Amino acid sequence: MGASLPGKQSGRGRRRGRRAAMSDINVTPFVDVMLVLLIVFMVAAPLLTAGIPVNLPKGAAQALKSEEDPLWVTVTADGRISFKDKKVFDNEMFALAELAPRLAIVAEQTPDRKVLVRGDREATYASIVDVLSEARRAGLSEAKLVIESDGRGAR
Repeated sequence: MGASLPGKQSGRGRRRGRRAAMSDINVTPFVDVMLVLLIVFMVAAPLLTAGIPVNLPKGAAQALKSEEDPLWVTVTADGRISFKDKKVFDNEMFALAELAPRLAIVAEQTPDRKVLVRGDREATYASIVDVLSEARRAGLSEAKLVIESDGRGAR
């Protein structure tokens, strides 16, 4: 006389092989996939930002506070130069002779842009000074050296 529940069937009106349509969505596999993707991207993100390995000298200095994105110039131990500027060039290696026109383009676009020079510990002092002087000559007046903090802080 009464109604039957979806999971239970009465003995009289049984139909074989036919089930009621499932109306709820199982989100557990979706959540599992999203968590795996989150972990993959969390592991991969620091690897994508890794640049050219440079053995920076240690020194007692405080971190710079900057609101804008600086221009990173890296001098490797063998004297090659890397230019990290997403607005103008890709990160590639080149010689000092090619640095002046690249810095001139950046100086035209943003003359008050900060230039941070990462010089390898094994690089010659002359090659790092050449990069700093090219930045000044191009019109970028705020060029600074980057060091690795030794934990003592500024005195």
